[in-house]
Amino acid sequence: MRRILIAEDEIGIATFVEAGLAEAGFETMIATDGLQAYQLVETEAFDLLILDIGLPVMDGLAVLRQLRNDGVHLPVIILSARDSVQDKVAGLSSGADDYLAKPFALEELVARVHSRLRPAYPVESEVLVAGALVLDGGTQRAHLHGREVALSAREFALAQEFVRHAGQVLSRDQLLANVWGFDFDPGSNVVGVYVQYLRTKLGEHMIETIRGLGYRFTEF
Repeated sequence: MRRILIAEDEIGIATFVEAGLAEAGFETMIATDGLQAYQLVETEAFDLLILDIGLPVMDGLAVLRQLRNDGVHLPVIILSARDSVQDKVAGLSSGADDYLAKPFALEELVARVHSRLRPAYPVESEVLVAGALVLDGGTQRAHLHGREVALSAREFALAQEFVRHAGQVLSRDQLLANVWGFDFDPGSNVVGVYVQYLRTKLGEHMIETIRGLGYRFTEF
């Protein structure tokens, strides 16, 4: 049974989500502050984290950044009352896989959980190679010139999308649909932010900006 950690300090919301996920067949645990959530993820096995931003002791974004810095690739859905574009960009840029604003429909949250736990591509033995870059989908590890490069879950997914379509121009909307997997505010620049993250880690030359069209990955 898939295990989900719910990091939420409002007990009414936490138990509401817990009941809905239990009905959908998931095993759940609740953490009521950020430090507790961080420690649970580090010491126990979970398949997904539902994370509120406004947590006491350690706020949700701090938890998320620390987990990603630790190399934890656990899928994370932010569930927050903060619903501005800036808040969403901050959450996704910190390593979240999805962002759902409160108030929310339980059915939508459960659907997003199912979506995040269902891989977009079969990754058990998928290894993608583009020049000196090797992406191992089974281990979610990247190597460049034989050396491991630490990529967050979102960075790895974006790199996979580029390598699968090396030489092709991918529009911002294509990348949002295929990597983020849900509609995002058209005014956001989350794709550009993550492209720059990859350029910093893999090399500025690997991803070209095609003005007015999108981005193109080159293995040279």
